[in-house]
Amino acid sequence: MAHQLTFDLPVRTSRDRGDFFIADSNAVALAAVERWKDWPSAKMVLTGPDGSGKSHLVEVWATLTGAEIVPAGTLATLDTAALAGRSVAVEDADRVAGQPEAEAALFHLHNLVLAEGGSLLLTSRAAPTRWGLDLPDLASRMEGTSMVALETPDEALISAVLVKLFDDRQIAVSPNLVAYLAPRLPRSLAAARDFVARLDDVALAEKRDVTRALAARLLDKDAGAGA
Repeated sequence: MAHQLTFDLPVRTSRDRGDFFIADSNAVALAAVERWKDWPSAKMVLTGPDGSGKSHLVEVWATLTGAEIVPAGTLATLDTAALAGRSVAVEDADRVAGQPEAEAALFHLHNLVLAEGGSLLLTSRAAPTRWGLDLPDLASRMEGTSMVALETPDEALISAVLVKLFDDRQIAVSPNLVAYLAPRLPRSLAAARDFVARLDDVALAEKRDVTRALAARLLDKDAGAGA
């Protein structure tokens, strides 16, 4: 049996549409994003738990539309006028709640983008009614926005993502390793990404292959830390 050599190679991460794996948890949201020209009032809120794939879907939409992607944490210092009429995606929009400058910036961005013929996609962990916004005008506009939800990834999606994550790192693994990991990892794309990165780091540090035994050791360590 050939020995797998381990090298510290660059990670080739791709989030194109072709890398978006369709599953029951995301099919409805993907279809809604791809039909962006049909959005009521040219805007949509995409909700989902952390690690459900919101950022990947934002990048799919940005590729379709040429949209600018804006983290909510940068809104308070953003030149909103420069984005008038453009398609814009605001990630983690719910995080502006309770921050007067950020709420005001999102309100102005919303109006500038839509008044000039652009489209607006906002991601959040919950529906706008649960954001706790203090600015009434912003709250009314967000609560009047159509919404689509990403659900928690299922095991099939976690499996597909694991295959991609290992491929991004140019790590050849057996299907048995993916089948072993998928039901044991948290149902989160972010958790899968973190685990593969740590598994790769350990393999490199110990100059050994990425194997089921190594993965089991890391899982046991995680379980012990959480006990």
